[in-house]
Amino acid sequence: MASNPPGACCASGFRHEGNPVGKTKNINGVDTYLVSPKDNKNPEKAVIILTDIFGLFPNAKLLADEFANNGYLTLIPDLFRGDQISIADADAGKMNIPAWLPNHQPTTVDPIVDSTIKYARETLGVKQIGAVGYCFGAKYVIRFLKPGKIDVGYSAHPSFVTHEELGAIQGPFSIAAAQTDSIFTTQLRHESEETLIKAGQPWQINLFSGVSHGFAVRGDLNDKTQKWAKEQAFCQAVAWFNQYL
Repeated sequence: MASNPPGACCASGFRHEGNPVGKTKNINGVDTYLVSPKDNKNPEKAVIILTDIFGLFPNAKLLADEFANNGYLTLIPDLFRGDQISIADADAGKMNIPAWLPNHQPTTVDPIVDSTIKYARETLGVKQIGAVGYCFGAKYVIRFLKPGKIDVGYSAHPSFVTHEELGAIQGPFSIAAAQTDSIFTTQLRHESEETLIKAGQPWQINLFSGVSHGFAVRGDLNDKTQKWAKEQAFCQAVAWFNQYL
């Protein structure tokens, strides 16, 4: 396994301040957050964000707004069809990830990702797609990183990825990793480097010190180190898409 299954650390973190500016639309039965660049309502390049276990929560939407501010039409499909982990339950320590995960496997998530890609290409007229995977969502960026689906991939602190999936990518892939991460451990990170070398696609891994799993989407912005790492991980994604899309 290139990264371990999601665990308790996946549900830690902070809610960020701000008011998302996009809109949520039902697309083929799936609630999807959409936001367009202010100066280009019909861009040919898009970013699809595949979320962590909290789904369509404010932090993810605010990140989508920032990708739009950098010129990318951005979509976030609800991978869980309303069955995301509750922030309140996570804060209260009442979540049960092992009981939740069986209902959100590739058999149910793959069709949502595929439908979102199809909508972006066929309905919105997008010609190139970059995808961002945070934690849970990273697995599905990797699974769909192939011609006609996702052109360029990026993930932060990935979870639940197999070496077989990682080794099968057919496009550029970038990873933002945390120094402290029981899911994407040092050993698994090094193993992933070997897998990426064998895959033969452009790749990049940036390692951020002083942060833990989830920092790129749920870091404490009152902490100088976490804020800097979160912002730099976002810049890493934008730079990667600017280079390869």
